[in-house]
Amino acid sequence: MSPKPSENGIEGDDEREEESEEDNYDEEAEAEAEEEEEPRLKYQRMGGSVPTLLQSDGGDAASCIAVAERMIALGTHSGSVHILDFLGNQVKEFIAHTAAVNDLCFDIEGEYIGSCSDDGSVVINSLFTEERLKFEYHRPMKAIALDPDYVRKASRRFVTGGLAGHLYYNVKKWIGYRDQVLHSGEGPIHSVKWRNNLIAWANDAGVKVYDAANDQRLTFIERPRGSPRPELLLPHLVWQDDNLLVIGWGTSIKIVSIRNNQNKGANGTFTHLQMSSLNKVDIVASFQTSYFISGIAPFGDSLVILAYIPVEEDGEKDFSSTIPSRQGNAQRPEVRVVTQNNDELSTDALPIHGFEHYKAKDYSLAHAPFSVDAGCSYSGGQWAAGNEPLYYIVSPKDVVIAKPRDSEDHISWLLQHGWHEKALAAVEAGQGRSELHEEVKLKYLDSLIVEHKYAEAASHCPKLLRGSAAWERWVFHFAHLRQLPVLVPYIPTENPRLRDTAYEVALVALATNPSFHKDLLSIIRTWPHNIYSASPVISAIEPQLNTSSSTDALREALAELYVIDGQYEKAFSLYADLMKPDLFDFIDKHNLHDGIQEKVAQLMMIDCKRAIPLFIQHRDIISPSDVVSQLMAAKTKSDYRQFLHLYLHSLFESNPHAGRDFHDMQVELYADYDPKMLLPFLRSSQHYTLEKAHEICVRRGLLKEQVFILGRMGNAKQALTVIINKLGDIEEAIEFVSNQHDDELWEELIKQCMNKPEMVGVLLEHTVGNLDPLYIVNRVPNGLEIPRLRDRLVKIITDYRTETSLRHGCNDILKADCVNLLIKCYKEARRAIYLGNEEDESHSKRDNKNSASQPAGRSVTVKTTEVKSKSRCGSRCCICFDPFSIQDVAIYAFFCCHAYHETCLSDSIISISRQTKPATRPPQDNLPYYSENGDDNDDDDDSVDDARIRCILCTTAAG
Repeated sequence: MSPKPSENGIEGDDEREEESEEDNYDEEAEAEAEEEEEPRLKYQRMGGSVPTLLQSDGGDAASCIAVAERMIALGTHSGSVHILDFLGNQVKEFIAHTAAVNDLCFDIEGEYIGSCSDDGSVVINSLFTEERLKFEYHRPMKAIALDPDYVRKASRRFVTGGLAGHLYYNVKKWIGYRDQVLHSGEGPIHSVKWRNNLIAWANDAGVKVYDAANDQRLTFIERPRGSPRPELLLPHLVWQDDNLLVIGWGTSIKIVSIRNNQNKGANGTFTHLQMSSLNKVDIVASFQTSYFISGIAPFGDSLVILAYIPVEEDGEKDFSSTIPSRQGNAQRPEVRVVTQNNDELSTDALPIHGFEHYKAKDYSLAHAPFSVDAGCSYSGGQWAAGNEPLYYIVSPKDVVIAKPRDSEDHISWLLQHGWHEKALAAVEAGQGRSELHEEVKLKYLDSLIVEHKYAEAASHCPKLLRGSAAWERWVFHFAHLRQLPVLVPYIPTENPRLRDTAYEVALVALATNPSFHKDLLSIIRTWPHNIYSASPVISAIEPQLNTSSSTDALREALAELYVIDGQYEKAFSLYADLMKPDLFDFIDKHNLHDGIQEKVAQLMMIDCKRAIPLFIQHRDIISPSDVVSQLMAAKTKSDYRQFLHLYLHSLFESNPHAGRDFHDMQVELYADYDPKMLLPFLRSSQHYTLEKAHEICVRRGLLKEQVFILGRMGNAKQALTVIINKLGDIEEAIEFVSNQHDDELWEELIKQCMNKPEMVGVLLEHTVGNLDPLYIVNRVPNGLEIPRLRDRLVKIITDYRTETSLRHGCNDILKADCVNLLIKCYKEARRAIYLGNEEDESHSKRDNKNSASQPAGRSVTVKTTEVKSKSRCGSRCCICFDPFSIQDVAIYAFFCCHAYHETCLSDSIISISRQTKPATRPPQDNLPYYSENGDDNDDDDDSVDDARIRCILCTTAAG
């Protein structure tokens, strides 16, 4: 939302006549009221017995005070200790001392009261029994603190100190009470406070804190520089809680934090003497005041300070004497509520009796102990009922009670100062009574309009017109006053719901004023779309787009109205110009991919990671050339070359040929933005100019890319020169030369390496298998010192021997494999394939079923006897030359491409056998034949070779 307008609404648009004098007077009065801070405390004098005890003529004078949960103790200059209730009525009196009482202290239960006096004695009285203890120290005692658990512990501990400069730690032992001196030698003890196990005291040097549980001194805070002497202005100590100690001394306030911590350390802001390993001490706040501190107490997270304003005599502050001034020129003491950063929340001057004659030391401040949950009951400057802290300001002749103001006081103060709206808000929040009627609310609203407080009136409308039918009348009334924009944020959309015209008038009012365009956008997004029509508002806004009153907020509001009205293309155009991050989701949601053609640069600037896949996916809508041209046209708006690189790179990965027209440009882009990807691109692409690419690589100093391009250009010698002289990588040079398969290039490599001893050594190591090492050794100039030459020669010889051995072994294996394969081929060629007819096939199947264990009974049947392509005689028998299709006889086919009828082959075998030796024709069924599984008989081929059927023609020719 845009900043709220001034309290008087929109400047220059009011149609009312201004009455300048009355308005100026009202504004000045209101300004004075606004400058006046609401008091935080209210005050009353303590009554009961106090006025009698401290009466001006002949009465005693108060010297100190202590407050417990159930009672108050008041010490006097006569040495008496008066126990009072909270109304000031005396409950009990102890005549404890013969001189002025300097300090009082209750235990945490409020059952014992300890006092110390200038007579050198310390007295501890029980409030509910006759128990009384008195300790004599023979020097004036200025401070006392009882153990908070005094009543519950048998040790009955307390600490006290005075002008002697000793801080006594008194503990009850089995043989009686015993004093232990905790500290001495740094001047009188002026104040001491005990909280849990921590004891804090102040002397002339500063403030110290002692851990009674661990018997360790925790820290030391120096006395502020320039502060008055303690006997003139006492230091004040108060425990804000178990961990925070507040120190008020002179014009300085410090807040010390003491908390458990396992790590030893010291804060540099204070002087550190000894630190317990279980505590860490920090000064969390420190500031100076313009007044002297006569007392200090906690007030929630803030502080209550009793301030004494010193009288300046001859330009210096007067602390010459503790005797009351006879001149009567002292100022009233003040109670100030300040934060821990010294920000004043309120200041009240107290009408103390006889303040004109008192010094700063004559005042003291005490506060009632907080309840357990009091810290949680302070919120927004108000205390929960029953948990308000009480503060007691003591002067010699007066005791004033201060307490936080309650809600009724707050509302009364608001009404007195004319802040009726705040008072009304407080009443409606349940802080007071409320009997306001509808008529009163409307009159109050009308009075604000009369006073030209339009913004204030608008802010009160939801409260004053809640659920009222008068809303629509006020909408048009504000429109008549030209102040409708201040009311628009408060117009209800339901309970009650107004007519469409009221909402449309409100939106147009916002659109006509540029200072409310952001409010217009917010309202359009917030209001339900069904309570008004978008068309009238669109018609009112569109003429403003090309004027000086057009703003980004107005264009975005118009885009929102286009979406409401279903005009998504127009909305997309505006969103793209406004660079909206969610534009891509909008495109996908409404399928607006056709509209991306003219918004390339905007989409890339919004999110190039999403824009690039969108352009690549829709190359049919927007071509790469269109994308490139639009990006190059947006030079002044963005880093277009970076976008070009990202787009062309993704395009190349998607389709290496899609952007081939821009590969020359892409070489330069890779060189500028991603040099590591340039070499893979050069290897993959065939569409760039080698000369231009080489020039770019030379200009950028890309050596490996230069080598590749020179190699592709055929300038291998120059590429080799770059590798050796610039890269200095002989291994890469060897690999490059090996891939070129050019003996002249080897010569060039050897020639260029001869003057580089280290390269010669590496060359010797890597040429085994490529060049004869002896050739390189013979080329080495005499006297050239080659590092590790002996080791390298040994390696060369070893590698050469290994290579030779491997070659011989491989040759032997190759020869053995050739012989074995030839033998196998020869044996296979001698065997026949039996091609039987259908009857033989069925007969063979029956034989296989009857005798599956007889391997000789297996036959290979071929249903389709296409031996024409395998027989030298075509499809005829090589003996009778009859076609195989004439006789229904089985056929034998050999790998020599001869084929025979089974009967013709049998007769020929018998005929040959008779010529060699007498023999009978073997039975037809006993003729051996060759099968596909004939490999089983390879081992015993020699023993059965004569029994096999052989090709008659080949056997005769061989014989």
